[in-house]
Amino acid sequence: MKILLTNDDGINGAGLWSLAHALKIRGHEPTIAAPLNQQSGMSHALSVLREIEYKRFDNPICTAWTFDGTPTDCVKIYLEGMSTEKFDAVISGINDGANLATDVIYSGTVGAALEGFLHDIASLAVSRDKDSTIPFDIVANVTVDYLEKIFAIKHEAFLHNLNFPKSFRADKAEFMITRLGQRDYINAFTSHTDTDGRAYFRIGGTVCDLDDSEGTDIHAVNQGFVSVTPLQADVADYDSIVELRRIFRG
Repeated sequence: MKILLTNDDGINGAGLWSLAHALKIRGHEPTIAAPLNQQSGMSHALSVLREIEYKRFDNPICTAWTFDGTPTDCVKIYLEGMSTEKFDAVISGINDGANLATDVIYSGTVGAALEGFLHDIASLAVSRDKDSTIPFDIVANVTVDYLEKIFAIKHEAFLHNLNFPKSFRADKAEFMITRLGQRDYINAFTSHTDTDGRAYFRIGGTVCDLDDSEGTDIHAVNQGFVSVTPLQADVADYDSIVELRRIFRG
């Protein structure tokens, strides 16, 4: 399979290269289009008001390009402006940190995978818990196993969000199909003023899970499973569409 790899941790991200290596030794053809720098929290942002520098990134594993832009910039520019190849899949990751619950809205990892899906390409967003003891090479091999298994039975485009736990519940990876939980942050903003009197906010905070019940992605990874959450691009509220049509017919 021809697979386009990207991430939001930047071109030097360890998870990105673990994936490229795992794909290569399994006989697949990876190509990398990744940000020059850390791009966490960029969601599906495009750099529409500036020029985006790009350059080859020399390495012995595969063709690689790096872009001074967002993860979505990388995927969109490479697919639409640089390549005539037809890719079988886009994989975004392996992110060094979970992308669970409502955090998928903000995630640059998920945003880049979404761009692949919008191009009608099967796409995975893959993340590993920040405190995970599972090595990136294991996560990469399990991800390739997962992709090959899905491709054996599913032929249309899909968008799946995979999250690896701190450690596996058993001696091997076990998948659990989940819905999104709900996550917020306590003290999400800190502020300070520098010596020149300029004021700043910094976004961070402590995780507060509002819905980690059974069936959610949060619950799955807390139990040592690899969470798989199918996502979609269509965010229309169809129940409200029906209700509003009824109201405005009257």
